[in-house]
Amino acid sequence: VLYKESVGTGTPTPVTPEMERVKHNQEICSSVLYKENIGKATPTPVTPEMERVKRNQEIISSVLYKENVGKVTPTPITPEMERVKRNQEIISSVLYKENVGQATPTPVTPEMERVKRNQEQISSVAYREGLGKATPSPVTPEMERVKRNQEQISSVLYKEHMAKGTPTPLTPEMERAKRNQENISSVLYSDSFRKQVQGKAAYVLDTPEMRRVRETQKHISTVKYHEDFEKSKGSFTPVVTDPITERVKKNMQDFSDISYRGIQRRVVEMERKRVDQDQENLTG
Repeated sequence: VLYKESVGTGTPTPVTPEMERVKHNQEICSSVLYKENIGKATPTPVTPEMERVKRNQEIISSVLYKENVGKVTPTPITPEMERVKRNQEIISSVLYKENVGQATPTPVTPEMERVKRNQEQISSVAYREGLGKATPSPVTPEMERVKRNQEQISSVLYKEHMAKGTPTPLTPEMERAKRNQENISSVLYSDSFRKQVQGKAAYVLDTPEMRRVRETQKHISTVKYHEDFEKSKGSFTPVVTDPITERVKKNMQDFSDISYRGIQRRVVEMERKRVDQDQENLTG
């Protein structure tokens, strides 16, 4: 406060390009001098012990940070706060667009596309070169056991943090109320179905495109049918030959022979001749 009182009022000066250049040069000089004073160092490998110490320091820092936070009073987000937040976002967007200025769009030429692809390939190659070699480690039974133990410990801790509940018995009254709710839901669903869907047909325009698709489907079905028929043609289904089948087959063959050779007609003629002969013998 005393420092600011003794300063007095000043005259603001605009930041000129010359001032920007001097400031930039000063930053470069400071960076160079800083690096010169560092000297040479010997790199040390990151050992498991150093990793353990680093993790412990992070855990300790997190615990201390949470202890120093203190208690706060949560405030609800009111519609007024939402309105102010949206207005601030709109104002920030408008100010950002005002400070952008006008730009001249440049077309993306094939040369620019080629340079872009080359840069991506160079970045990918450089990234892979910096990765180094890794040694894959197999998943041993010990690692599987530790993983299962960790899952069980996490499950136990999760269940410990849960509060205890009071089980309630499923009484006949609750069963009745449950069935009534199901019946009411079914009745409401059926009513809405009857009012909205049942008895109403879905009208579809018979456009030339749909007629073409329908004709194509018919042709495809016909071709498929003929293809299946050609595949199944010439094949037969074997059946078991039993005495009954043999007897029926023989009877059918006899009937076919009688019909084909005219044996039945000759039998009838012979029977008629025998009757006539008997009558002649009786009269003679």
